[in-house]
Amino acid sequence: MYSFDLLLAEHGAPVLAGIKTANLITCRRAWYPDLPELLKTYQTVFHDRGVRFRILCACDYRFLLLIYRPERLLNDLASQEARTLLMQNGYPMEEGLDALLEHLSERIMTNREFPHEIGLFLGYPVEDVRGFIEQRGKDCKLSGYWKVYGDEQAARRLFHQFDRCRDTARGYIERGMTILELFAA
Repeated sequence: MYSFDLLLAEHGAPVLAGIKTANLITCRRAWYPDLPELLKTYQTVFHDRGVRFRILCACDYRFLLLIYRPERLLNDLASQEARTLLMQNGYPMEEGLDALLEHLSERIMTNREFPHEIGLFLGYPVEDVRGFIEQRGKDCKLSGYWKVYGDEQAARRLFHQFDRCRDTARGYIERGMTILELFAA
């Protein structure tokens, strides 16, 4: 079992550091049964730093936790291409970020297939999300944090930056620092 801080370092460090819009973290319910209560502390501490935590889905076995930067996310979703793709999937584009996240949550819980447009909420380039949907996940140029159908070199640079951030954060947590000390100090 990971400590929650180590889980955040592994999967949320680039968001906490401000170099990625969002990340989705699967939290085993057996390991983090009190996750909703635990998140209250993190919400309070990180709120002023522009980071939010939201459970998108909860079942008997897991929580799907979205860690995100709302201002950046709104900016990512503002492009005409992103808006079009989201509207095709019934997202209420004029009702604000909370309504969009609620719709995403409903799609995760009610669809048999995972909603691939989630990549837009995670800061993936629109061309890569569209490419994944159109190609059904096949024939990508590169596979890393996401499948790349567009600018491979830019994605490689980002993936490297995310890896370095994750590895550095994990190192500090493994040496005894807390995620709050590392990113909220």
